[in-house]
Amino acid sequence: MIEPIILWVLAILLAPLFSGIIFKVKAFFGGRLGSPLLINYYTLIKLMKKGSVYSNSTTVIFKLGPIISLCSAIVVLMFLPIAGRAPIFSFNGDIIFILYLLGLGRFFTIAAAMDTASPFEGMGAAREAYFPIICEAAMFMILIFFFRLTGELQLSAYFAGESTIALWNLAGAPLLFIVIAFFIILLTENSRVPVDDPATHLELTMIHEVMVLDHSGPDLGLIELGSFCKLFFYSTIVSRLILPFDYGWSILTFGLYLVGLIIVYIAIGVTESVIARYRMDKVPQFILTSFALAFFATIITLEFLK
Repeated sequence: MIEPIILWVLAILLAPLFSGIIFKVKAFFGGRLGSPLLINYYTLIKLMKKGSVYSNSTTVIFKLGPIISLCSAIVVLMFLPIAGRAPIFSFNGDIIFILYLLGLGRFFTIAAAMDTASPFEGMGAAREAYFPIICEAAMFMILIFFFRLTGELQLSAYFAGESTIALWNLAGAPLLFIVIAFFIILLTENSRVPVDDPATHLELTMIHEVMVLDHSGPDLGLIELGSFCKLFFYSTIVSRLILPFDYGWSILTFGLYLVGLIIVYIAIGVTESVIARYRMDKVPQFILTSFALAFFATIITLEFLK
């Protein structure tokens, strides 16, 4: 039992480090040296040392938003098979619970933004409520795909041990569609380019960043840490799919897991460097691509496994 707990703690501690890879990749494409890999730790420490400022129009919902957002992301990591190892918690149907936990964190982030009575934050909250609806449809289609292959509704049944290799043996080419669909969901759920631009400061074009404009100090630090953990969750799933090899609990397995994570974060950085953010009316079409890919993969699999 101690092994999953150690991996869980490491995931929380290393999530900001891996996010720093994205800055390095974007700096490389921009011909710059870029910020150090530890920049996110410096930012979190700086925010935690500051004080929080609250508007007179806000209520307790505004203060609960960052806390619940972080807690939901941390609890989700407890169900994640890190490096192919068994998670801390696992039960039949836990994947449904995980999706609801992610939705809970999103709900309170939106509620905290609406609590400020700011039209800009309300605009960002509306976009945050709209776009992930399509992602949830794609996620449930992917869930149908995995359930059809394994008959299980557990995250560990898909990504722990040799389960992922078994998925490739069963599904083969259709699983490539699932990998691309998951990557599109990753970009959308974490407000990355081309859905959103985390580096922009123009309220009219922002989604996630505009929702946290009124947060400051430790509250903003909790939101940032939660976003790092959430990105780590999706990146781990994608990395496990692209490098599904398992050699037991060994340095080789853990090394492959780290290589997979680095590949995913580099891919995010490359995407943000070579693609511009889409117009808002084009974003739903981009997200629907993930649903279409998952749908076709499921249909193909159903045909093959008759």
